[in-house]
Amino acid sequence: MSCPICQKDTDQKFRPFCSKRCADIDLGKWLDGKYAIPLENSEDEEAAEELAPKPH
Repeated sequence: MSCPICQKDTDQKFRPFCSKRCADIDLGKWLDGKYAIPLENSEDEEAAEELAPKPH
């Protein structure tokens, strides 16, 4: 398996990364919002949004 940041071989201590540096780079991307998990609205959430008061 190779590091998703730099493509070097992974280190068991930092798996799936090769080093703390690459692990920190990945964490920084999450914290900066560069990565996101897409959400699908369920029917209940859509109904709640329709009933929520609108800002004036």
